[in-house]
Amino acid sequence: MEAQANAPQTQSRARSSTEKKLDNAFFWLTRLLALGVAALLVWIALQMASKAIPAIGEYGLGFIFNSTWNPVEDEYGILPMIYGTLMSSFLALLLAVPLGLGTAIFLSEDFLPLSLRTVLVFLVQLLAAIPSVVYGLWGIFVLSPLIRPLGQWLHDAFGWFPFFSTAPASNSGMLPAGVVLAIMVLPIITAISRDSLAALPPELRQASLGLGASRWGTVFRVLVPAAFSGIVGGIMLGLGRAMGETMAVTMLIGNANQLNFSVLAPGNSIASLLASQFAEASGLQISALMYAGLVLFALTLIVNILAELVVRQVKKF
Repeated sequence: MEAQANAPQTQSRARSSTEKKLDNAFFWLTRLLALGVAALLVWIALQMASKAIPAIGEYGLGFIFNSTWNPVEDEYGILPMIYGTLMSSFLALLLAVPLGLGTAIFLSEDFLPLSLRTVLVFLVQLLAAIPSVVYGLWGIFVLSPLIRPLGQWLHDAFGWFPFFSTAPASNSGMLPAGVVLAIMVLPIITAISRDSLAALPPELRQASLGLGASRWGTVFRVLVPAAFSGIVGGIMLGLGRAMGETMAVTMLIGNANQLNFSVLAPGNSIASLLASQFAEASGLQISALMYAGLVLFALTLIVNILAELVVRQVKKF
């Protein structure tokens, strides 16, 4: 009798053939969309590579290690731009990761009332809506004059160190560009890190506190490691934004095509080079710029692969 009573309930829970077909259709649709994204990336890379073939044939790998960029003599090398891209992005992450992660922790835990946290989350996300040219103008007229005394102090106190060997001579340079990039990537890192922490099951907090852990011990020994993959994902998205930013960096970095290890000196980045020269380029210079764009594409790919390896290594522990 009990089996007969449960039979109608079992039949009511069984999926119909229409539902199974819809599930299969959704599965194949998502697979096609995922393959479409991969195909789009491959297509972009192939298009850039096809435009860069003349420069690749002319300069080969020497294009990456050469420091000369002279359109008049058709001599091109992007070693200073590679260094500028990596150094400005490193400075941005050096400032934005601690600040963004700390803000995410503060906004995901119950340190403030929910209404006030909602307002703060909105204000942090609003930073992402500000146009990059506005960041550039603010950096020129407000930020650079403020941090120039800091750069002078770093040069006076640590001028023997290669990264501070050049005295700041103007309002442009690697340091102001890195600080502005840090502000620009801050909302990305904060938002994704906060969502990763908020998505953790509440049982993790309760179990840690129940075992006698302190609140901060729970945050840094339980919650942050559990959300590490999401936090790294947010950092990588911020790094991609920093490496590909054009207008704000062009206005602040100085656009000096010279290799100078000092962060206080003017420099250049690959994205800034493309933004400032592509409109007036012709002949082999266009191919060289496409080659530079291909190198930037490869750099972002390598960085993402390394980040994935780091996440997988951490998950093993």
